[in-house]
Amino acid sequence: MLDDFFFRALLAGVGLALTTGPLGCFIIWRRMAYFGDTMAHSALLGIALSLLLNLNIMVSVFIVAAAISLLLVLLQKKGSLSADALLGILSHATLAIGLVIVAFMTWVRVDLMGFLFGDILAVSKADLATIWIGGAFVLAVIALLWRPLLASTVSAEIAEAEGLRPERAKLAFMLLMALVIAIAMKIVGILLITSLLVIPAAAARRFAATPEAMAVIACLIGAAAVIGGLYGSLHYDTPSGPSIAVAAVLLFLVSLLPLGKRPADPHAHATGGHHH
Repeated sequence: MLDDFFFRALLAGVGLALTTGPLGCFIIWRRMAYFGDTMAHSALLGIALSLLLNLNIMVSVFIVAAAISLLLVLLQKKGSLSADALLGILSHATLAIGLVIVAFMTWVRVDLMGFLFGDILAVSKADLATIWIGGAFVLAVIALLWRPLLASTVSAEIAEAEGLRPERAKLAFMLLMALVIAIAMKIVGILLITSLLVIPAAAARRFAATPEAMAVIACLIGAAAVIGGLYGSLHYDTPSGPSIAVAAVLLFLVSLLPLGKRPADPHAHATGGHHH
């Protein structure tokens, strides 16, 4: 069965969705969607450097995304520019520098479209192993850091007072995102990684009463988007990565239908259900 490219694509996509679900919830709770975008854009610089220096693409993308997130933390500590201004600058700088480096390397034929929009149908067995092993590692770390991450999402001060080291948790979270972007790039592409991180989690918010439930539902919605998007792309001959994103958007629109369920909010959850 693993010899069938479509079955491999399904496995790869579902593996990725299970990883992006819980991460996406933290992105939404911490209002970091734009940060995810910036890191995804930095992936192009990682690709360019990997071609220039002959490095492994995944390792290169991870290193660049991790470096950009550390740079962001340092620049935020300086506090001269707002976070969204910094993100905008870093996002466009990395994307532009990456494209320029690629343009200079005339001796390398680069499939930019493949990197920007991914090609899940070209996933190999080795890629599958990377996705599932990498994904399992990411989920294990999230499970370990769940309390400090959740506590610092609600209030960094309280988390600090409880000795949960919120700064360290935030840094670990950023590195996990860099890792997921490096893994996901081949599948959904740089431009669509954030959609798989943000949209299923946003849709899950409607159906969950606790943060834990929201993380699980986000995984399921992401997996449904992958399956729906892949079957749609097969049926209508549309590109696979964008089709998955469209399926996720459709599921998000369904989640907006008035069904009378209250959204999960770690802030409310942590304070015994009372909103400040």
